[in-house]
Amino acid sequence: MARKTPPPFAAFEWMIAWRYIRARRAEGGVSVMTWISLIGITLAVFALIATLSVRAGFRAEFVDTILGANAHVTVYQQIEVDEFGRSSRVIEEYGQMAERLSSVPGVTHAAPLVRGQVMANFQNSNAGVQVYGISAEDFAQIPRVADPETSQGDIARFGDGIAIGSGVARELGVGVGNRIRVISPNGVRTALGTSPRTGAYEITYIFSAGRYDIDATRIYMPLAEAQTFFNRDGVVDRIELMVEDPDKVEEIVPAILGAGGDRALVLTWRDTAGAFLRALTIEDNVMFVIMSILVLIASLNIVSGLIMLVKNKGRDIGILRTMGLSEGSILRVFFICGAGIGTIATVLGVALGCAFAIWIDPIFALVNYMSGGGVWDPSIRGIYHLPAKLEPGDVLSAVVLSLGLSWIVTIFPARRAARMNPVEALRYE
Repeated sequence: MARKTPPPFAAFEWMIAWRYIRARRAEGGVSVMTWISLIGITLAVFALIATLSVRAGFRAEFVDTILGANAHVTVYQQIEVDEFGRSSRVIEEYGQMAERLSSVPGVTHAAPLVRGQVMANFQNSNAGVQVYGISAEDFAQIPRVADPETSQGDIARFGDGIAIGSGVARELGVGVGNRIRVISPNGVRTALGTSPRTGAYEITYIFSAGRYDIDATRIYMPLAEAQTFFNRDGVVDRIELMVEDPDKVEEIVPAILGAGGDRALVLTWRDTAGAFLRALTIEDNVMFVIMSILVLIASLNIVSGLIMLVKNKGRDIGILRTMGLSEGSILRVFFICGAGIGTIATVLGVALGCAFAIWIDPIFALVNYMSGGGVWDPSIRGIYHLPAKLEPGDVLSAVVLSLGLSWIVTIFPARRAARMNPVEALRYE
């Protein structure tokens, strides 16, 4: 009767592998190296997932603040020179043009704007700001600005005054109800030259768009008031559009140009933020490569541990071979040892990395408190907090990378154990 060959990864192979993994040093095991390998891979996978989640969160927060407080598409006019040699790029029939642009498939909203740079003053405080002249209806359509949870004041009273960013309010030391002066160098033209134009306005609304550079420099003013203040009576400087799918904005640019007329020029949000987004993509790829190298280095500890284990268990290997175990069984025993360490470490690393991404706010608050504050400077980084976003693809890539490396490097010492000559292993025993 033919002897039945046991299937691969039989129960006895798992039993022998588990005994070798948990064996103490005195019994010929390498528990210290096992712990080093386990901790190393765990920390490497944790660092990889934490880094990828922070990068994904930073990108998502950056894009969200761009799309939530700025136009997806801005329509300008080409410069036109009149018969007196005066150049202008203002839009005269802006109401009709806004209607045509709103009818373009994919465009959800069109808002005529007047824009200018001025100085804001309150008592002894001054701040350079950008004024956006916009109608009250269009102002209420800006997602990040018209957010009652992050704002102060009544947005319904926008037509009675102006809305300022929280950074401007902080710089000037003002609140809702205060009146500030707005000073423009391009004011009234007289025989003696152009005199600055000054206006006093009540603050009816203070917003926080989530971006430091927006909150610290932006003021919204009713469109009619802005047209008067900037000598734009009956005209606007641009028309800002919101679209259904900002990621596919390039697909509707030709239709927008057609609706805008012969002099229309278009600037999309990707044109203004594209360089930064490409820099983020390059940084993401570089960080993934660096973190992958850390995972590889941690995985190589498994090789060291298994080589020591094979050396210490030479006598056991010889006995098992003489008892009838095949080379394949010996290979699988030591493969289970190394792959098991890598798998357990990967699971622990994924759990730590996901926990870090989920509870990043209290963790960062603790770090900020222990360091005395000032760890995150929004004036440099643009956003107010460290974001994190768990992407299934990032977690999956970390798992595949860790398991792949730890399992592959395990094969080499396992093959060495399988090819060990039982006679040589038992010669000096």
